[in-house]
Amino acid sequence: MRNVELRDEIIALAKEAKAASVKLAVTTAEERDGALRAMARALREHAAEIVAANGEDMAAAREAATSEALLDRLMLDEARVGAMADALEDVAALPDPLGQVSMESTLYNGIGLTRVSVPLGVVAMVYEARPNVTADAAGVCVKSGNACVLRGGSLAAWSNEVIADILAAAAVGAGLPEGTICAITTTDRAATDVLMSLHGLVDVLIPRGGAGLIKHCVEHAKVPVIETGTGNCHVYVHASANREWAHDIVMNAKCRRLGVCNAAETLLVDRAAADDVLPRLLADLAAAGILIHADEEALAVARAAGVPEAAAPGEGGLAAEPAGEYDWATEYLGPEIAVRVVDGVDEAIAHVNRYGTKHSESIVADDEAAIEAFLAQVDAAAVYANASTAFTDGGQFGLGAEIGISTQKIHTRGPFAADALTSYKYVLRGAGQVRA
Repeated sequence: MRNVELRDEIIALAKEAKAASVKLAVTTAEERDGALRAMARALREHAAEIVAANGEDMAAAREAATSEALLDRLMLDEARVGAMADALEDVAALPDPLGQVSMESTLYNGIGLTRVSVPLGVVAMVYEARPNVTADAAGVCVKSGNACVLRGGSLAAWSNEVIADILAAAAVGAGLPEGTICAITTTDRAATDVLMSLHGLVDVLIPRGGAGLIKHCVEHAKVPVIETGTGNCHVYVHASANREWAHDIVMNAKCRRLGVCNAAETLLVDRAAADDVLPRLLADLAAAGILIHADEEALAVARAAGVPEAAAPGEGGLAAEPAGEYDWATEYLGPEIAVRVVDGVDEAIAHVNRYGTKHSESIVADDEAAIEAFLAQVDAAAVYANASTAFTDGGQFGLGAEIGISTQKIHTRGPFAADALTSYKYVLRGAGQVRA
């Protein structure tokens, strides 16, 4: 009986969102932007309430021995709530993604044709651990004239519910229809399966989380899916690299935030640069608490640099150990990194294309030919020369709050926001024409 009740509850939410989407499609940019600013104000006004709810989630997560990386994703303080509000205001300031004409012509028969951007309709978001996604997803959907159904993970259940309620009330108070922002609050995992089965009510599903969640949605959804991928990201240090740049880029890409999908998980270093680059870099990574999984050559350098075989008590990841095949393919999302010595740019490109997840990849080099080869041949949503992978982010790309980072190639790729949540329709205006 519970399964029937759960399905009925979620169908009712989706129907409410579907009805709202019809009204949202004809709202003006001014109305939607006004709602976004009202949502931002509401977050600031209720910051203490949001932080208190997050405290409940944090306490439960710590009791469940949740990793520090996940705790960092989960945690909200007043500054982070303020950043969520800032992101909504940034989205409001962006150009309207709707009503954009991408084609305009007069056909042979005198009929005028335009192709104009329109909302997708109902966007369902399934995500884990990060309550800021509730605000980001709601904001991007409002900007693009879509209704949203949000299904956050159990780890952030209290935070998500409070944030969604605050945003939904602010949107309706600003004149948008009831059902613009809907949230599934049950922690029953069956809710995700129900949501992604609602062909005809849900227009697109966006999963954002771990590899298991994304794989499950891609394999079982009955509605279209925009796949946001995991981030097994690489930094490759070419023989010609500026050594200081290489050091700083690797440290930033790995250590800035451990639990994010744009963090570097593998370091590749040219054999010709290994003796210059690796001793200091491996020592500094180990000192930062990063466990190093190294191939034979890199491991020898680590030992010479004084990185021990095993961490001493209380010293976290201060160690280096032999890498295995598993390590090259792993997104650690924590204080670990794989290190491999390679023989030039071709071997580095081959490694990245074999083991990477098509997210973000970086080369550090002065050699222009090596840079251009890497940028052209690496298959990823974002490729960098002489910069950290940490910049793969909608806000950093000038998109405002992102709704995800797509690693697929159809429809959208890389950080995507409001413009990716639009489709288009052909509008034709005639004067009595009929076809023979």
